[in-house]
Amino acid sequence: RSRGVPDRARQGVFSRASKSIALSPQTRAVLDVTAETMTPQELMRAILKAPVDLFYNGGIGTYIKASTQSHADVGDKATDALRINGNELRCKVVAEGGNLGATQLGRVEYAQMGGRICTDAIDNSAGVDCSDHEVNIKILVNALVESLVLPASERDALLAEMTEEVGLLVLEDNYYQTQALSVSGVNPSRLLDVQARFMRAQERAGRLNRAVEYLPNDEEIASRRAGKKGLTAPERAVLLAYSKMDLFDNIVKTPLVDDAYVAQCLVEYFPSTLRERFSSQMFNHPLKREIIATVVANATINRAGSTFINRFREETGADTAQITRCYILARDVFDLNPLWKAIESLDNMVPAAVQNDMLISIGRLVQRATQWFLRRRAQTMPIADVIAVFKPGVATVAASLEQFLNGSDLQALKAAETALTQQGVPTTTAHAIAQLDAMYSVLDIVEIAQETKREIALTAGVYFGLGGKLDLRWVAQQVAALPTDTHWQGLARTAAREDLANNQRQLVQSFLNHNTSQADAATMVQAWEAEREIGLKSYRDITVDLKAARETDLAMLSVLSRELRALG
Repeated sequence: RSRGVPDRARQGVFSRASKSIALSPQTRAVLDVTAETMTPQELMRAILKAPVDLFYNGGIGTYIKASTQSHADVGDKATDALRINGNELRCKVVAEGGNLGATQLGRVEYAQMGGRICTDAIDNSAGVDCSDHEVNIKILVNALVESLVLPASERDALLAEMTEEVGLLVLEDNYYQTQALSVSGVNPSRLLDVQARFMRAQERAGRLNRAVEYLPNDEEIASRRAGKKGLTAPERAVLLAYSKMDLFDNIVKTPLVDDAYVAQCLVEYFPSTLRERFSSQMFNHPLKREIIATVVANATINRAGSTFINRFREETGADTAQITRCYILARDVFDLNPLWKAIESLDNMVPAAVQNDMLISIGRLVQRATQWFLRRRAQTMPIADVIAVFKPGVATVAASLEQFLNGSDLQALKAAETALTQQGVPTTTAHAIAQLDAMYSVLDIVEIAQETKREIALTAGVYFGLGGKLDLRWVAQQVAALPTDTHWQGLARTAAREDLANNQRQLVQSFLNHNTSQADAATMVQAWEAEREIGLKSYRDITVDLKAARETDLAMLSVLSRELRALG
C-alpha cells in the first residue's frame, strides 16, 4: 500500500511477455522512479523496492535475499531475475503470505535497517493453528457420534456452526504470538545475554543448530553486545518457536497436565458450542495431554517470553514443570488475564509504546512472583488450593492499597497513574498498572498474616508503614537500577532484590510476633520508630550518604542491607 497516492494510480494488468510497459505519472510517483517505460522484470523489481507501507508476498518464490548471499545460495532460479536484497527494501512492513518469500538472512538484513518483519512461519501460523483445531475438533465430534452421544445427522451442521468461533480462537492465539515478539523488541540488546544462554542450552540438548537456523554465533553476539544491538525480530521468532517446543516436550508427560486446574484449558481450547454440551467428554480425547501441553506452552511463552523457562532453570535448578506451575500461580493469583485484556483493548487508541511499557510492567511482576513461588511454594500442592490461599489477600490489599502507602510511596503511585492517563489509558487500567510494583509484596504479606495470625489489613499497614519509614521503595529502585548486561550481573541483582524483600519480611514478622498491641498499624509503627531511635539513625545516615553518591553499587547496598537486618 503506497502513501498518499490515489487508487487509480495502481490499477493495470500487463503481460510479462511484453517488451516494455509504459508508466503513468502516478505509477512513477508510487514507485519513486523516473523511467517512463520498463521491462516487466524491471517493473517487478521496482515494485519490490517501492517506498510503501506494506509489501505483502502471497505468491510462490523467494524474492528477498541478503546482500551477502548469491542467487545460487537461495536455490530458486525462477525468481533470480526479480530478487532483491533486504537492504534494498523501502517498505515499512513485510508480510509473508506464502512460504519462503525471503531468506532468513534477507529478513535479518532488512530488520537491521529498521524494517518490520517476522518469519514466514509466524506470518502463516494461523493456517497451521486452524488445521490443528479442525483435526482435534473432528476427533472429538467423531467420538461423540461413535458413542451415540451426538446423532450422526447433527455432525455436519455442528461443525459448520463453529466456523466463525474457530477463526476467532486462532486469531487470538496468533495475536499473542506477535505481541510477544513486539514486546521482546522494545530493548533487544538487554535480552541478548539471556538469549545467548538459551541458544547454548538448546545446543547442548541437541535440539538447535545455530548455523542451520541462521542465528548468530558467539563471536557475532559479542559484536552485537559491543554495539548495543540485539537479535532482530526474525531471529527472536526462531527462539520463540524453540522455546515452545522445549516447553511442550518437557511437560507433556508430567503430572502438571493432570492438575485439574491446568487441565481446564482443554475445555477452553474448544469452541463454546462444544464446551456447553460436551465438556465432560473432552477429557476422553485421545490427544488431551498434547492439547493441554500445547495450550500451556503457547500461553506461557507468549506472555512470559522465550527465555523465561530457561532463565529460571539456570537460576533456581527447578525443572520445567515446576517453573510453569509457578508461572500459572503468579498469573492467576494476581488475576492478570483481565488486565492483559484491558491493555489489548487499547489497540489503535493509545501508542503501541505505551501498551508495550504496560505489558513489560506486568512482566516484571510475573518474573518476581514466579521466583517467589519457586522459592516458597514449589511443592506439588494442587494449584487451585494455592490460589485459594493467596488470591483473596491479594484482592483485599489491591482494593485498599492507597490507604496502606505513606506519602512518598503514594505520590509515586499517583504520578505513575497520571502519566498513563495522560497517554489515553483509562483510569481503571492506569491505576492497576501503577499498583504493580507494590503488589508483589502482597505474597509476603499474606504469608506473614497467616504465620502471625493477624488480619491482612493490619499486616499490610505494618508492612508498608515500616517500608515508608525506611524509604525501602527508594532502596528497591536502586536495586532495580543495578546493571544486568551479563548473566552474573542479573543473578547479583536478583539476589540483592531477594535480600531486600527477605529483610523486610523478617522485620515485619518479628515486629508482629513481639508486638501484642491492639492499636492500629500507624500507631504501632510510630511506637516502633521511637523505640529504635539509635538503630534508625545509623540506617538513615547511610541512606543519606547513598542518596548523595553519584551512583549506587552492589557494595553500598550490601552495607545498607546489613543495617536493615539489625533493625529486626
